[in-house]
Amino acid sequence: MSSVYRAIIQRRTIRRFKQKKIPRSLLKKLVNAGRLAPSAANLQPLEFLVIDKKELRERLFPYLNWAGYISPLGNPPVGKRPTAYILILINKKKENPLFTPYDVGASAENIILTAWELGIGTCWVKSLDREKISALINLPKNLILDSVLALGYRDEMPRLEVWRNSVKYWKDKAGCLHVPKRRLSDVLHINSLSSSIL
Repeated sequence: MSSVYRAIIQRRTIRRFKQKKIPRSLLKKLVNAGRLAPSAANLQPLEFLVIDKKELRERLFPYLNWAGYISPLGNPPVGKRPTAYILILINKKKENPLFTPYDVGASAENIILTAWELGIGTCWVKSLDREKISALINLPKNLILDSVLALGYRDEMPRLEVWRNSVKYWKDKAGCLHVPKRRLSDVLHINSLSSSIL
């Protein structure tokens, strides 16, 4: 099995992190993976802000919303919070708004999979207080904050569950997160949409 496919099938969203610093060299590697993602019309409108300074991380944390289905149980507690963040920014002078969401998705997934292969967990946060974060980082007017990737060495391993008519994830009594996913047979069709093939 290729390492890329292995990372894809093993990857889970992580919200509990060891308090071990991620080397800057690896954070740069993650941004480079994001930079090299496909870009519609090759416009390359994305920029990235790495935050690894403790004081700034602590000021950013309250502006992020975590695991809506199980909040506040999904919130990383003190001592398990991210040790770095990558903020995905959109340069309005370079973007085509019709294409930009695809660029963001491709870039974020490149970062997420590269991180997983390096033993680094991620949580892609789109529910956040953009106004307060933009003020915190003195975001120039030509840049828009799209989303935040929370990063840290994994201190949990959520379990994949078979989807049973609900997308809601849950925590068991031991604190393990269970995440339902649709079966391959529910989503794969070949040559006809009249029935699944598996």
